[in-house]
Amino acid sequence: MTRDQIIYQRRVQVLAHAAKTGNVSETCRVFGISRTRFYEWQRAAQRYGIEALMPKARRRPQLANATPTHVVEAVLTLAVLQPTLGCRQLADRLRARGLVISKTTVNKILHDHDLARRPQRLTRAASVASATGLVSRPLEPMGFCHWAARPGDLVAADGFYIGNLKGIGPVWQLTAVDTATRMAMVWIIAGAPNNALAGTFLGKIVAWMRRHGHHVRAVLTDNGPEWRGAGITAAFAARELRHIKTPPRSPNFNAVCERFHGTILDECWRPAFHRRAFRNLGQLRSEANAWLIDYNHHRANHGAFMQGRTPAAVLATHQRS
Repeated sequence: MTRDQIIYQRRVQVLAHAAKTGNVSETCRVFGISRTRFYEWQRAAQRYGIEALMPKARRRPQLANATPTHVVEAVLTLAVLQPTLGCRQLADRLRARGLVISKTTVNKILHDHDLARRPQRLTRAASVASATGLVSRPLEPMGFCHWAARPGDLVAADGFYIGNLKGIGPVWQLTAVDTATRMAMVWIIAGAPNNALAGTFLGKIVAWMRRHGHHVRAVLTDNGPEWRGAGITAAFAARELRHIKTPPRSPNFNAVCERFHGTILDECWRPAFHRRAFRNLGQLRSEANAWLIDYNHHRANHGAFMQGRTPAAVLATHQRS
């Protein structure tokens, strides 16, 4: 029973008691109310019926300093479209649209609409996708961080298992992140990476950094099978790259790449798999490349090293080599 129903029942009992005893003063003493209040309820019941005793819903007052309705709608829309973003990232995206709003205000709006927690936003996104007929499919380490003085001095590379997708099979992502700027690139492949694919990826890394005007000097990897053996050693030698390996069972030594994997999982792949079904590698690569444009050029990185800058902004501070 709700609060309004309890109040309604009490008012009905007051009128019933007065009708039974015929003594308004005694009824008011028993229920602890004034005669003015009793006659107010009695007139309402006589004029509009007994249902008029139900308390009226009160509209929430609109305060002068309240967040405008169009800003609230923009926050809720973005939170469902990109459900894995936190309050600070949501505030950054809205600020880029010209809507000035703090992360605490974003958090309050999400809390008021039961979207404060990431699982709540993911559930809402899946519900919207299902209601509109779209196919929805649900699908980090931090630690020691290497440092590089110039772009290309040290590029962190790693493999990341995306999942076993229907019609495609096992899908992996090969990732490269420049340690000096946090510029990132990915290559989506079908099946587990091997020496041949890793060697091809090295060529893509070199070409990618050359397009930005810099040369790759060293590549950091873990001790996965794709980064061991004569084939990959020859690939490093052919490109005159120094191969640096992390200690065994120490993923925190490749923290730059591992952190990026957590970011792309939360901000790209999880929302993407809630919105649509992927039928081939081309669609996956297009999704990743579109997200990388935002990551490298528009998304503010609030890590201790980046301090709110974008990778492209950091890259611009370095002279071309």
